[in-house]
Amino acid sequence: MNIPFRLAMTCRSTIVALRCSCGFAAHPVRGIPFYSLGARNLMHEFSELVLYSTAFSLNALDTAQHVVLDELENRASTPLIKVVQMIQLQKNISAVGMFSMFEAVLQEKLECADGFRAANELLESHKKISLRERFVELQQAINVLKHGKGRSYDALVAKADSLPFRIKRPGEYFFDEGHVSEIAALVEVDDEFVLLCAEIITAVSDFIQKACHNDRV
Repeated sequence: MNIPFRLAMTCRSTIVALRCSCGFAAHPVRGIPFYSLGARNLMHEFSELVLYSTAFSLNALDTAQHVVLDELENRASTPLIKVVQMIQLQKNISAVGMFSMFEAVLQEKLECADGFRAANELLESHKKISLRERFVELQQAINVLKHGKGRSYDALVAKADSLPFRIKRPGEYFFDEGHVSEIAALVEVDDEFVLLCAEIITAVSDFIQKACHNDRV
C-alpha cells in the first residue's frame, strides 16, 4: 500500500471517529456530515471548537506520522523525511493559527483594539495570576514562532527552566540533534504544546465569559 493512499485512509478513519464522538451523522444521500436539530449545539463556541479541532488534528497527524516512520524503518527516503517534517510544520501552524484567531475573538468580545492586552488586564484585575502568566508565556511563544528573536524570545529565555515547553537558548541549534522531524523553529511545538495552547485558550475564554456576565448582572 503506497504512502499517499495510507495517509488518505488515515484521515478518513479519523473523520469517522470524530463523527462518532461528536454526534455527527452521515447525510443519507450524499454522505455529508450534519447535526440533527436535537443535538447539543456546543461547537459554535470558539473555545470548544478549538478543543475538538486540536484533538482531530493531532490524532490525524500522529497517526500519519506513525505510518511514515514505519516506512522509514524499512527504507531511508528524503521524500518520507519531508513528510515527517511537514507534519511537524502543521503542528506549528495549528498553534499559531488558533492563537491568532483567538485574538480576533477577544477583540470582538471585549470591544477593543488589542484583545490580548485587554484579556491580560482583566485576568490581572480578577487576581487570576497563574492563568495570566501561562497565557502571556504562550503569547510570547507564538510571537517567537511568528517573528523569531526579539523581546518575546528574550523574556522566555530568561525563564526557560520554568517554562512548560522548550525554547532554544542562544547558541543552540537543535532540540534533538539528528531527529528527522525537527524543523527550524525556536520553540518546540509537540503535541503537549498544541494541547496546552488549546487548554489555555479555553480557560481564558471561560473566565472572560463569566467575568463579562457578572459585570452585566
